[in-house]
Amino acid sequence: MSAKLFQFLDVPRQPPRTVPVAVRVLGYGEIGGDFASPQATTQAERCIDCGNPYCEHACPVHNYIPNWLKLVQQGRILEAASLMHETNPLPEICGRVCPQDRLCEGSCTLEQTAFGSVTIGSIERWVTDEALRQGWRPDLSGVRETGHRVAVIGAGPAGLACADRLRRAGVAVDVYDRQHEIGGLLTFGIPPFKLDKAVVRTRREVLEGMGVRFLLGREIGRDVEFGALLDDYDAIFVGTGAYTFVDARLPGRELRGVHDALPFLIANTERLLRDEPASVFDFRDKHVVVLGGGDTGMDCNRTAIRLGAASVTCVYRRDEAGMPGSAREVNYSREEGVAFLFQRQPVAILDNGNGQVRGVRLVETQLVDDGDGRPKPRNVPGTESEIVADVVIQSFGFLPSPPDWLATHGVELSPSGKVITGAAGRLPQQTSHPRIFAGGDNVRGADLVVRAVYDGREAGGSIASMLATSLKSAAAG
Repeated sequence: MSAKLFQFLDVPRQPPRTVPVAVRVLGYGEIGGDFASPQATTQAERCIDCGNPYCEHACPVHNYIPNWLKLVQQGRILEAASLMHETNPLPEICGRVCPQDRLCEGSCTLEQTAFGSVTIGSIERWVTDEALRQGWRPDLSGVRETGHRVAVIGAGPAGLACADRLRRAGVAVDVYDRQHEIGGLLTFGIPPFKLDKAVVRTRREVLEGMGVRFLLGREIGRDVEFGALLDDYDAIFVGTGAYTFVDARLPGRELRGVHDALPFLIANTERLLRDEPASVFDFRDKHVVVLGGGDTGMDCNRTAIRLGAASVTCVYRRDEAGMPGSAREVNYSREEGVAFLFQRQPVAILDNGNGQVRGVRLVETQLVDDGDGRPKPRNVPGTESEIVADVVIQSFGFLPSPPDWLATHGVELSPSGKVITGAAGRLPQQTSHPRIFAGGDNVRGADLVVRAVYDGREAGGSIASMLATSLKSAAAG
């Protein structure tokens, strides 16, 4: 046992190899390689089982990380996959898109040393992929059907997680989504080089095997009345995401060549799914400027590279340490040729005189700590400059777009449009309407996939608990 506890002394941290830059920028395939079985086992053995698992605490879904690492060490892959699913209904997806460097791996005890953290995310991905290849499926043999029915609106990560938990509780689930594929931003917003869409399709097969029914291409309020769902189902979960982009109101934002990040990414993914050429986004020989330093901005950077841009420059108003996204994604952008301008604030998008973008005017910023949390960037007078741009992509964040039918049916919203859940006296993720629950970005604003998964998981548990209580009350009556 002691030899395993000190494995990290002899075995360095070794993530799977990535596809070489010169190859990966030519297409949209996933750039992350995969472990071979012996390598995954050896990397799992680097865990020191520290007794106070900071990795587990830092994980938004509180995965039992040391426990399933031990199962991997023992070669018990199917059991490890089952344990992963106890806390995370979408582990193969989180293993790919989570910023582990800011979460579990960033809090690993070994990360605080020269030895480097355990490769938790890569192991999570490998275990789930391998288990599914071996035929692993959730064991629902002990589940008793309750006769209750729940509608889930939105097939994004929150909705999928909720559906998983409801089926494990014996509740019938219908998932409605306006798109023709499941996944929400997992499918349409996150580029394939981060998350291959076959991974999402496999998860759909797993959920359908559990009894989840997907009703796609149906928009609530247009194709289906929300009131009819309230009449037909015992409860409803709303996971409609956050799709309204933050408008910085920059002069020139109406010019040709200006794109908003999410519509840009969605349109590019849709044309890839249809196997169409990049005629709409022909960036060849063009200078692209991306405004914003989050993970969505990094997705835009790397997509522009694949669209043939002559150069891509990412502008961010804070310093690199203050970037909100994954350092891994920033490094990938750099490897692929993206240049970064830190502590620069865009103040205008410039016109070439013919309604087309020709550049961006910037001003330098300094970070000021006013004692109110995160230092704030302030513009430095007299430091304006211009950079050339043929294309500008704005990535300043996203807000919920609450459909009218929520307020119409008594669901309380914040002034910014977020759905308010979990107030005193309510179940987790329960709204002001007792039979309507919500989670993910429509509650939090634009946030991590794993936090949406957490909300969906908790909502599924709350709904199952509420329905079980009503069943007992009916029986007692």
